[in-house]
Amino acid sequence: MFEHLILEGFQAGLSWILVLRRREALRAALEGFDPVRLASWGEEDLARALQAPGMIRNRLKVAAVRDNARALLALWDRGESLSGLFWDPVGGVPEVHAYRLGEPLPPHTEASRSLSRELKRRGFRFVGPTGCYSAMQALGVVDDHAVECFRHTGRRQG
Repeated sequence: MFEHLILEGFQAGLSWILVLRRREALRAALEGFDPVRLASWGEEDLARALQAPGMIRNRLKVAAVRDNARALLALWDRGESLSGLFWDPVGGVPEVHAYRLGEPLPPHTEASRSLSRELKRRGFRFVGPTGCYSAMQALGVVDDHAVECFRHTGRRQG
């Protein structure tokens, strides 16, 4: 979940294909997304990461990775989890929508706005409601498959 949250932050203002094509370079430059190692970063580490081959060179986004790692460690120190924060806005049960094929999806929902507020309150950065909604969809917290799609919760066969 932490890696996904980092990638969502890098995606802000960019295309997903760009982020996905650079995922391995990001992984190499960002300590394999290891929050313990990232949390200890100083200014020299940030500067080095920004110069890494294939890196998305946005200083604010790279600094947010370090800050998000620190926020995650603080969360763990309190006995909480990132997974718990993602599931809290939907009561621990996937939120299933009934959008029709071709119907536009909202860029965010009350649940993603709630998650965004909570993450920010706890020190996370680059976690706006649209990015949170995208992460919630990708992580299965929200099911936005069209009702006609075989992947929609209401159509799955056990």
